[in-house]
Amino acid sequence: MQPPTVGVPTEVKQEEHRVAITPDGVRELLHAGSDVLVQSGAGADSSVPDEDYERAGATIVATAEEVWARADLVCKVKEPLESEFAHFRPGLVLFTYLHLAAYPGVADALLDSGVTGIAYETVQLPDGTLPLLAPMSEVAGRMSVQIGAHLLERHNGGRGVLLGGAPGVRPARVVVLGAGNVGWNAAWMAAGLEAEVDLLDKNIDRLRHVDQIQMGRITTITSNRGAVERCVADADLVIGAVLVPGGRAPTVVSEDMVRSMKRGSVVIDIAIDQGGCIETSHETTHAEPTYVVHDVVHYAVGNMPGAVPHTSTHALTNATLPYLAELSRLGVPDAVRRDPALGRGVNTMAGQVANASVAEALGRPAAELDDLLTAG
Repeated sequence: MQPPTVGVPTEVKQEEHRVAITPDGVRELLHAGSDVLVQSGAGADSSVPDEDYERAGATIVATAEEVWARADLVCKVKEPLESEFAHFRPGLVLFTYLHLAAYPGVADALLDSGVTGIAYETVQLPDGTLPLLAPMSEVAGRMSVQIGAHLLERHNGGRGVLLGGAPGVRPARVVVLGAGNVGWNAAWMAAGLEAEVDLLDKNIDRLRHVDQIQMGRITTITSNRGAVERCVADADLVIGAVLVPGGRAPTVVSEDMVRSMKRGSVVIDIAIDQGGCIETSHETTHAEPTYVVHDVVHYAVGNMPGAVPHTSTHALTNATLPYLAELSRLGVPDAVRRDPALGRGVNTMAGQVANASVAEALGRPAAELDDLLTAG
């Protein structure tokens, strides 16, 4: 089998500064036999110049059109925008964050064009962990506290509260909803800044793990409607970090709960790229990241890690590269047969939805991946 040509276009989502591969990643793909096309300037905002890609062996091409047209496998960071749908064609493989539950229009375009869409966020190991979501979840979780502390400052519309307080003054109360990678990192950072932190989750084992590590520095609380209502009402900063792999995030914080919060409190909905877990949230951008509802500052940027692209690009490539190399070396059918975790990442193939959770979220029937691979 002739290894596929891998293409890496510049990201076009507003204020998205990451790039899907590093020069070290290029070298690994070349070792696997693939040619790698990188759009000129794709890595500039991540502090990776074209020259570094060229030294690694990549071919620099001038336009996105050329990348998409010449590549068999396109590797991106964020879900494609409508302006990129024209590049879709049968037989193309797209490997990126797709978040189809939140962006059904992207799903329609992939299905109509016959693109094989493999989503980072649904690649899932047997123990349930999401290895390609984890690095960006860690970055987003840590960023949420940094951003929340900034938004709590009075000139940014907040209550004028210092996250860690001061001697003789109570610190801010931070409520984190969800104890997965996002929530755990958010809680850890908030505790490190000496805030009072409540971490809520339905999974007792996960809470037990946090409690054993933090030894009481983070208060762990079993999540239910009553507990969420009480915690949110008393919070200075609420961080929504709830995830359903492949599906739409559940609404955990209702509008009435937001209405109960103190004037100038802040909510950050990190789950917004899966539809959001706070009823009053809608997706915002880095250019206009906040808005106010019921006197509460809302932040719901869908690509938070894009604000720290150098860190994010390297963290993301560290996680995605082994899977990308598998796809390059073996092709999609053999790669997903050999690695069931990668198989769970296949969201669309041959005009059908191949992931049950994604299909349910989209209200579409799910095809068996084995049947699609056999037919192909």
